[in-house]
Amino acid sequence: MSDASLQDLIKDLKSSDEGTRDRATQELWHRWFTQKGAQGLTKLQEAQDFVDVGHYLKAEQSLTALIEAQPDFAEAWNRRAVLQYTRRYYRKALADCQQVVAMVPFHFGALHGMGLCHAALGEYREAIAAFRRALEVQPHALVNQRLILECTARLS
Repeated sequence: MSDASLQDLIKDLKSSDEGTRDRATQELWHRWFTQKGAQGLTKLQEAQDFVDVGHYLKAEQSLTALIEAQPDFAEAWNRRAVLQYTRRYYRKALADCQQVVAMVPFHFGALHGMGLCHAALGEYREAIAAFRRALEVQPHALVNQRLILECTARLS
């Protein structure tokens, strides 16, 4: 994912035009989900189908198997992080987010997730740092701005 169009998308995340930002956001999510083609996307959807019916352990097993088979599939790690966060396994979610960011440093979803995990653990300084990193990628993401304020207030 290091071609010129990717750099344009990352630049577009910072655009003053909301439509441009939204298109770039959607295109990046599309690239991340389809990184491993139709088969990878199908596996991600299967895991989400398990989540949708409350079978979290099956979803985790499915995502873990996908990660073991394709350890460079960043979105598989990210989906498992989301699942772990939802289940309140914040340390596990944080570790998965860190794996994503190691592979895709501009993955705004994983950066945001890192902030959420740190905040849930009461690690507000670390949460603020993660939300700031997410804002470097998506400076117009109001949710991260709001969460920085909330974490800052908790430090007082």
